[in-house]
Amino acid sequence: MRYSREHKQETHARIVRKASVRLREKGAHGVGVADLMKEAGLTHGGFYAHFASREALVIEAFAYAMDRSTERWRKIAEQTPPGERLATIVDTYLSPTHRDDSGHGCAVPALSAEIARESPKTRKAFASKLEQMIDMVADQIPDLPRKAARKQAAAALATMMGTLVLARVAGSGEFSDEILAAGREAVLGRATATPGGGKASKKTVKKATSARH
Repeated sequence: MRYSREHKQETHARIVRKASVRLREKGAHGVGVADLMKEAGLTHGGFYAHFASREALVIEAFAYAMDRSTERWRKIAEQTPPGERLATIVDTYLSPTHRDDSGHGCAVPALSAEIARESPKTRKAFASKLEQMIDMVADQIPDLPRKAARKQAAAALATMMGTLVLARVAGSGEFSDEILAAGREAVLGRATATPGGGKASKKTVKKATSARH
């Protein structure tokens, strides 16, 4: 049976979406092609009609996930007063909602350690998307020269992503919440409310839930 170009594109996009979730949940080497294709309702043999290699799928899948994160931050920024944008992004990122939903969260904490061991092509693609994320965060720091804003954004993201990794390792209890709060304080230079315990925290969790992809 021959399928239309549109059908093939829709199928391709569905595989990428499902792979992006599984990669974030199980890691780059925890996802089998056969299982992915089965979940997408396709045969293992149909894989190469859509991707030249497993590496090609991994690159598309994490790029998709990172683009969704950048777009989510952009929407948050659009809905937030300029002076509160960075803080809102940080509060949303370092929230229990994000910590507890790795499959729909940021790909960097979930995949960066594995990607660092992948081929130069994969690392280059990952680094390109990471740079876009840094630029987006730098856009929310308007009171600094661009070079200084990018430096601060890179440091903020490094702290945020490392905090999320540690919080997930610690589970979902009080200790994990303490790690999230410490990360927010480190990035924003101020103490923050206990997750879920204050007005600001409720607002940011709501945004995270509504913007989740």
